[in-house]
Amino acid sequence: MNADDVRVPRAQAGSSPQHLLTTVLGEYLDSSDADLASMAVIAILREFGVSESSARAALSRLVKRGLIAMRRKDRSPVYHLTPQAIAKHRSRMRHFLNFGSHPAPWTGEWVLASFSVPNAGQASRHALRRSLSALGFVGLYDSVWIRPGSDAAPAQEALRELLHHVEGARWSVLHARFDEETGPHGPASAYDLTRLASAYSSFIEQYAELRAAARNGEVDAARALVARTSAMDSWRRFADVDPDLPPHLLPEPWPRQEARETFLDIHTMLGSLAQARLVEVATPHWPDAASWITHFQASTDPSRPEPTGGRHDSGPLAG
Repeated sequence: MNADDVRVPRAQAGSSPQHLLTTVLGEYLDSSDADLASMAVIAILREFGVSESSARAALSRLVKRGLIAMRRKDRSPVYHLTPQAIAKHRSRMRHFLNFGSHPAPWTGEWVLASFSVPNAGQASRHALRRSLSALGFVGLYDSVWIRPGSDAAPAQEALRELLHHVEGARWSVLHARFDEETGPHGPASAYDLTRLASAYSSFIEQYAELRAAARNGEVDAARALVARTSAMDSWRRFADVDPDLPPHLLPEPWPRQEARETFLDIHTMLGSLAQARLVEVATPHWPDAASWITHFQASTDPSRPEPTGGRHDSGPLAG
């Protein structure tokens, strides 16, 4: 597999206003009943150096995507997260905060997707590769893609959707076990684990100073909001791209656990400060901000991260 095709996290120069707004609302707002004034959104994004025009454009795009809806209150338009967005945010937060906590039980099963597409279907072939990558598959060979686990339904759906109209296309989805699972010809060779390990090490180094400052109580609320959001934005990329291979297929030492502990220290210790800063900047435009703004924290039950704070604290998330 070409190293350029490996989806590993890289240091980001900055996030788009739309992405930032999605991250912040997902982290700090956990109710579709909260009425959010546009000026409050502008004030929040100003903390990240986003201009008013860009903030309004981000808000508009999220409305078009169906993550935010508009309603009128006292003749003025206000915005709220849709119930679908709340459910998605909760699921994603569970994924991000739990990722790397425990190795998944390993059965030795892999899902294998194999396909043959004629030259006339080149565009469909490229679209399929993108779709399989998004589903956590990696190319073992040119047209043979694998992922650990046993859930074949997403791959079957992708292949059917993207190739059914391509004349001459053929495909199969199989459950497989490798006779030689370890070694240079085993399935782990399809992944650029060296590059992924380097990305984890870079994360640890990048956030070491912030982690130490948070432990020593040296981070103020304004910095906490931006820094905590940055750490989440970086960590979430690992949760999306790390194939979560069983330990016996990983090189030693594997730095993910230290990276996870770095992230959780920052996320946990700066949560209340970041929440307080959001309340501070939003309240002049949204008097009820303190009643609704919350923050997620890793729960003592790793399967149930929960929002905390605010009058409408809902306790542990439904599983």
